[in-house]
Amino acid sequence: MSIIFKNAEIAKNNFVILSDIELLIEPEINLVILGDSGSGKSTFLDVISGNIFPSKGKIEKNKSKKIISVGRDYSFHRLVGPVYQYYQQRFNSQDAELGPTVYEILQNMIIPVGTINENSVEHNPPQYSEEWLEKIVKKLHLSHLLDQKITSLSNGETRRTLIANALLKKPDILLLDNPFTGLDVASRAELKTLLSELSDIQIILVANFKDIPINFDKVLQLENGKVSYFGKLSDFVPKYSIPYEVSKGLLLSIEKLSSKQFDSFETAIRLEEGKVKYGNKIVLQEIDWEVKKGEKWALMGPNGSGKSSLLSLITGDNPQCYQNQLYLFDKKRGSGESIWDLKKKIGFVSPELHLYFNKNTTVWKVVASGFFDSAGLFQKISSEQQQLVELYLQLVSLSDLKDRKLNQLSFGQQRLVFLARALVKNPALLILDEPCQGLDYNQMVFFRTILNEIAIHQNKTLLFVTHYDDEIPACINQKLHLFGGKELNL
Repeated sequence: MSIIFKNAEIAKNNFVILSDIELLIEPEINLVILGDSGSGKSTFLDVISGNIFPSKGKIEKNKSKKIISVGRDYSFHRLVGPVYQYYQQRFNSQDAELGPTVYEILQNMIIPVGTINENSVEHNPPQYSEEWLEKIVKKLHLSHLLDQKITSLSNGETRRTLIANALLKKPDILLLDNPFTGLDVASRAELKTLLSELSDIQIILVANFKDIPINFDKVLQLENGKVSYFGKLSDFVPKYSIPYEVSKGLLLSIEKLSSKQFDSFETAIRLEEGKVKYGNKIVLQEIDWEVKKGEKWALMGPNGSGKSSLLSLITGDNPQCYQNQLYLFDKKRGSGESIWDLKKKIGFVSPELHLYFNKNTTVWKVVASGFFDSAGLFQKISSEQQQLVELYLQLVSLSDLKDRKLNQLSFGQQRLVFLARALVKNPALLILDEPCQGLDYNQMVFFRTILNEIAIHQNKTLLFVTHYDDEIPACINQKLHLFGGKELNL
């Protein structure tokens, strides 16, 4: 049976997201959903999965079909979610040991809290045969990760694990919401190949146009919550927005209101023979790196190469920073400056920060919290700071959404909120860990343009982590490549 939308309207968090949806999705036809961030793509998947229902009209589908939706992370999981406690967890050797292994997750062996025998830890027996598990984990290159704790995985490794978890259930229809997010170039190509080979599963996929696998027949494009195109992929012509130009007047207004940037340093970062090790596992080794004031670096490397671990030393989120010869702003780490003294000088965006931030906070308060590096706004701010929040919201084109809660925005819009949060205090060092993750192409160009103008205009010292050259702002002129925890000389 087909999936049929009949004049459906879908509201989420008291806002109408999709309206006038009238279409028929034929069985066994793979469909890709395209559209700008905020157009309603993820909500469309939520309706098909049964997580939300139309507020008007209806949707018809075969109830006997097994529909499996792949999440963005494990925070949704009622048993695994509680171990996702705080974003520094994966960098702490003790806390990273919390929670189940990849094998236990994939085999559905975890039992609810309260049913564990007090004298011994018990698990459900493996749900799947070892042959079936091996077939899936090999396809997704997870065999070497089976014994690792789920909290210790990189963002890309977590993404592959989630997809494997869904495929093990043998779905009839697989719903994938930007599954390429967080994957390096090689992993992205491998996933495209894998999805092309899943001939016995109908796939409904939200993705960017350049990531569409070869066996997809139809395209659904959404614009402002309505269908703008539904038809053959071969007949579809993608739309690209006009390049965004940053207002010089807006930048000048921001500069006038901003507190004087901390600039009494020559070297932002110096790391000598840097290393990170958990038990017998070496994550980073022999890293010699120096970032001078005003330099703009790209940090690159495949999933699991050590990029986020390196950044965690700099931001103070990894306790092993004290075991390294690490100098920040000309001072040796651990020589008396507190972590909060350092955080005042650093603006930071990462997938982990986004994951663990309170999504019930309003957009305005999220940006304002950047003045205090807090997970919410808990103190008054000055009139100048209030004006800066308003200006930065203008800069990222989110002024009209400032009173909405973070969870009422699309994933891409949330990323722009966190960019404004990182910039609002005028930090001496700006660290952006995969900031374009989850942005559509037009938003990525928009983000890249804003960042480039700010980095040049305010002479920011910048570290930019990405898997993709086209995301790198033009101001970047130096690169550090990591592979297997070591610097890769290209």
